Amino acid sequence: MTLVCGVDEAGRGPLAGSVYAAAVILPVNHGIVGLNDSKKLSEKKREQLFPLIQQRAVAWAVASASAAEIDEINILQATFLAMRRAIEALPVAATSAQIDGNRIPPRLTIPAEAIIQGDAKVESIAAASILAKVSRDREALELEARYPGYGMAKHKGYPTAAHLEALQRLGPTPEHRRSFGPVRALLSRSDLF
Repeated sequence: MTLVCGVDEAGRGPLAGSVYAAAVILPVNHGIVGLNDSKKLSEKKREQLFPLIQQRAVAWAVASASAAEIDEINILQATFLAMRRAIEALPVAATSAQIDGNRIPPRLTIPAEAIIQGDAKVESIAAASILAKVSRDREALELEARYPGYGMAKHKGYPTAAHLEALQRLGPTPEHRRSFGPVRALLSRSDLF
């Protein structure tokens, strides 16, 4: 039996928090309406689809790589690490993977194919996109609760003007990615802290 998992990531661009990846194996007749690239869906629609995907998938898994791991190995390698973790965490092993983008993570234990704009072309990749994005956004809400004043619930850690202003005013949290330019520049200014 062929069990192809779709794989996608969320959270490569934020200045804080983990990068997330999901792997999803969908049955042929899953009946989920509205699957698409998570960026093309409203937050409300993603939240509606999230439990449907979990219920109807043959298997699914979400994994992440932390801000510390991103700083240690860089964002691309951390994204690949999160993807490998998601594939390996599937409760039903996939026989192959279809991965959004133009690169395949190294050291996968199954055959894989990279599909540019796969989250708009392949339903299992779209489903993975949604699981990863919702999980990443939920982490931003947790960061908001742990580190009030940064506005994480609103900007989700992305480098908005409000986030950059809060960084200047409050300094980086332990969850900020020190290897990312705006945070690194701030840390190099000893006059601020």
